[in-house]
Amino acid sequence: MDKRKYILASGSPRRIEMMKNHGITPIICPADIEENLPVKGGMKETVMFLALKKAKAVEDKYLSGCLSDSGSSSMIPEGSIIIAADTIVFKDRIMGKPKDFDDAFRMLSELRDTCHYVATGVALVCAGAEKARVFVDVTKVYFKNYSDEELTSYLMTPEAYDKAGGYAIQGYFARYTEKIEGSYDNVVGFPWERITEEIKKL
Repeated sequence: MDKRKYILASGSPRRIEMMKNHGITPIICPADIEENLPVKGGMKETVMFLALKKAKAVEDKYLSGCLSDSGSSSMIPEGSIIIAADTIVFKDRIMGKPKDFDDAFRMLSELRDTCHYVATGVALVCAGAEKARVFVDVTKVYFKNYSDEELTSYLMTPEAYDKAGGYAIQGYFARYTEKIEGSYDNVVGFPWERITEEIKKL
C-alpha cells in the first residue's frame, strides 16, 4: 500500500482494526445511506450495488467540502481512496443482520449442518478523480450441527445482532464452523488480499 490517504466508509471495528494491522490509519466516515436492495439482482450484484452506493455517498461529502481529516490540519487530497464494503450471507436467500432473537434463531437454524456463502462487495473510489473499481469476493462456509440449546445460549450474547447472518466467524461462533473454502478475511467482512490487489490496479 502507498502513502495516499484512505477513507473508510464504515465504522466497523473489524474493518478499522484490519486496516490498522496493515499499517494504515484510515479517515473514518461511515456512509449514511438507506440500504435498500436493488429491485433485481443476485447475491453478487446486491453487495456491489450497496458498496458503491456507500462509496459514492462519502465521495459526495468530500466534493461538497463536508469531509475533513480530524487527525490532521491538512486538507484531504484529491485522489484519496474511499473504501466501502457490504457483506451478506446467502443460503437460498439473502441474509442481512437479524432484527431480533427470533430472526437470528431462524437464520442460524437454516445454516446449521450445511453450507452457505458469504459475499462481500467492495468499492474503491478515488475521491474527485473519476476512477473506481468495484468487485465481489465469495467464500463458502460449512457449519456443524449445533443444538437448539447451544444456539439459544449463543443468542444471549450481543455478538449475533450486528453481523450478517447472525454470526462472527472470528468470535464465539468459530467453534461451530466446520471449514471454509475461500478467504477468511472475506467472512470477517473485508477481503484484504483482494482489496490490495485492486488498489494496485486502481
